[in-house]
Amino acid sequence: MHDIANAVDPFVFRLSIFVLAVFVGYYVVWSVTPALHTPLMSVTNAISSVIVVGALLAVGVPLATDSNGPMLARILGFVALIFASINIFGGFLVTSRMLAMYQKKKK
Repeated sequence: MHDIANAVDPFVFRLSIFVLAVFVGYYVVWSVTPALHTPLMSVTNAISSVIVVGALLAVGVPLATDSNGPMLARILGFVALIFASINIFGGFLVTSRMLAMYQKKKK
């Protein structure tokens, strides 16, 4: 008998999950009404903060086990940290500008 766990190649399984996530993400983002863009930006900032935590782990964890650590993981972690930080900062700027549009004008 064949083992069911070995029926599908893990690469094909992960690739199919990635493709489904791309389609779901596309339809979710493009179906958002303009009134919900500010909450959507807040969620995007939260996701970027999770990426920052992962990037810090990618940079710092190899240092805990070995003084050199895998250099590629440290470099990619640093690049992810920079990009996610820029995304968070830009998200807060866009969110504050969008919220300012809904405030009443001062006379």
